[in-house]
Formats: sequence, structure tokens, C-alpha cells
Amino acid sequence: MTRRTRAQVLAESRRQTSLLKRQRVVDTVRRMLNESEPIAFTTVARAAGVSNWLVYAEGVREHIQAAIQRQEQVPVTETAEGRRASTTSLHTDLAMAREEIKGLRTEHDQLRTAMQQQLGHQLDQISNPGLTERLAELTEANRKLEQEVTKLRPLVSHAQELERDLAAARTSLRQMIREGSPR
Repeated sequence: MTRRTRAQVLAESRRQTSLLKRQRVVDTVRRMLNESEPIAFTTVARAAGVSNWLVYAEGVREHIQAAIQRQEQVPVTETAEGRRASTTSLHTDLAMAREEIKGLRTEHDQLRTAMQQQLGHQLDQISNPGLTERLAELTEANRKLEQEVTKLRPLVSHAQELERDLAAARTSLRQMIREGSPR
């Protein structure tokens, strides 16, 4: 009988936990599809009780994207009574989404400006003989930054998701206004 080390036991436990969480996400997506609930990455994460990171992970993201596409192909029908979001709730969600997008854009602009200033300052202090060596260093730094940008792409997806949610909220509000206005 082979004895397992603590690290092996811990790794196996983590694998099992990961598999259970992934299965919970897939089950939640199926349930939401069956109940015609609107599917978005954040709503799936919230309903499944998992982190936002997990719903964007490879192997899970594909299930959610397929469900979103499936819902987009189904014609929009009247929602069941009692399941409509209130106008106040939609306005609040919209305001929160706008604030989050504004904050992300501001942070992006600040980081870009700081990087440009830092690179300019460094270039001003370098002599010509060391310029080639410094260029290689900057190229490597640029490669690392590109890797970081790749890691931040889910934020772009999140912003796009928020924009889709915003568009849906606007459509819903227009419809509610039309239904409520005298003819």
C-alpha cells in the first residue's frame, strides 16, 4: 500500500472541490435555461455560489457562452408576472454599471499615462551606447505587460456583458413606458 503525502492529499482534495464547483456551475446553467432565466456570467456565478473567476475559466466559460447564445436565438416573450425587475432596480443597476465602466476607463488611462511618463523619463537618462541594451529590456517589459493585458481581458468581457445588460434594461424600460403611456 502506497502512502500519500499531505501535499498529494491536499492536491486531490482541491481537484475534487474544483470538479464539484465546475459541475455546480454547469447544473446552474441548465437550471437557468430550463426556467428561462436570463443568463450572464455574473448571474451564473452568483446563483452557483462560486467566484467570478471560475465562470470565466476554460471549460466552464464555453458552457455559459453557449447558453447565452442559445437564449439570444430564442425570441423574447413576455416575462412571467412577478419576475420583472422594477424600474428603480433597473436604474440602480444601470447607474452601478456606468460607474464601474467609468472607473475602469479612468484607471486604464492613468496606467497608460504613468507608463508613458516613466518610459519617457527612462529614455531621457540613457546614453546612446546603452540604448540597444535598454531597448532589449523594454521589449521584454513590453512582452510582460502584454501578458498582463491578456489576463485583464475578462474585464473587457465583463464590460461588454454590462453593456449588453444595459441595452436589455433600456429595451425593457422602453417597453414598460410604451405599455404604461396612454394612447
